[in-house]
Amino acid sequence: MGDGGGMKELFTLVTVAEARDILARHWSPAPLDQEEVPLTSALGRVTAREIKAPEDVPGFDRSTVDGFALRAADTFGASEGMPGYVTVVGEVAMGGAPGGKLGPGECMQIATGGMLPAGSDAVVMVEHTEALDSTTLGILRPVAPGENVIRRDEDLKAGGVILPAGRRLRPGDIGLLAACGLTRVPVVRRPRVAIISTGNELVDPAAKPAPGQVRDVNTYTLGAMVEEAGGEVSHRWVVEDCFEQLYPRLEEGLAAADVTVISGGSSVGTRDLTAQLIEEAGRPGVLVHGVAVRPGKPTIIGLARGKPIFGLPGHPVSALITFDLFVRPCLERLQGRPEKKFYPTVRARLNRNVASAAGREDYVRVILHQEGEEITAEPVLGKSGLISTMARAHGLVRIPLHQEGFLAGEEVEVRLL
Repeated sequence: MGDGGGMKELFTLVTVAEARDILARHWSPAPLDQEEVPLTSALGRVTAREIKAPEDVPGFDRSTVDGFALRAADTFGASEGMPGYVTVVGEVAMGGAPGGKLGPGECMQIATGGMLPAGSDAVVMVEHTEALDSTTLGILRPVAPGENVIRRDEDLKAGGVILPAGRRLRPGDIGLLAACGLTRVPVVRRPRVAIISTGNELVDPAAKPAPGQVRDVNTYTLGAMVEEAGGEVSHRWVVEDCFEQLYPRLEEGLAAADVTVISGGSSVGTRDLTAQLIEEAGRPGVLVHGVAVRPGKPTIIGLARGKPIFGLPGHPVSALITFDLFVRPCLERLQGRPEKKFYPTVRARLNRNVASAAGREDYVRVILHQEGEEITAEPVLGKSGLISTMARAHGLVRIPLHQEGFLAGEEVEVRLL
């Protein structure tokens, strides 16, 4: 066993913002490789470059209503008391091009989405017309040029940027790409994450725990968070708290993955082991050893061989919250995502006091209740070792560093989980 390479004295707490800044100063990752995926597999992936429209969309002038395509000039001055009259010369078939060109005083029946015939520049809604006979139509109100019409390039112009680089694709984006005929999408390779869960007491979830044993939770919850953040889990290990067993797993993680997460080895009793592992793995080694945050104070952040290593607390809630604070931004950065993130939030009124110590950032789990227009936030009581508290919570309330809590009745911002 190595001696940790002359391990530094590392017990100075830093703030969440300082911890992020320290990693950012030491770590400038190269962009991950680009790959193409089918449109059907692109949801949630991140665009590797700008995507431009190869053609105009919709590609032809089309109606937005059921009615009659005509020249707007033929409707000027029309009213219910004095209708304008036009001649119906045909009907536009859906999915096909209309035949012929409309002349003055002529119209064609058209359905929503139908292609406007040449010579027309507007559509009058069917409810604003009256049929006098099979070929004569009365117009009961005027329409302006372009009314009830989508122009051929109104949605997208050929050559225009439709999606920026670094965009996590949503369902609407998938539809946009389909509209352009783009069935393969250039995306960033998913960041690979190796998860090492440590603890002599851990057993597989399928096993019946013996006295003193607990089922492994963190490799599953952290793995789910990796996938939610756009990454993929390359390895999952459950290892005893022992340098000789842990270090080979860390070596494999550094070789195969972009990021390695060690869960459990940063608690008070064993955090020295995690720090020693990181120091042994390479320089600069441990960057952060303790963060002024609750839950998650014993978090460790390191860097070896150009790859981040995170030592997260073993308590499930602490692991989930610190993953969100530190590992998720790291995965976003690897995918070329913007640093500024917008998370879904709601404003709610606390139904009880919540306290915090000044100089520490607190994340309080809350359950939301709604009665009419009023949303209340109920703090979830329970220690960070209780995974049920995270499952029950609807969101998190952040208590800033220099604030000693919130009073019942105060309105707070709740970040939804």
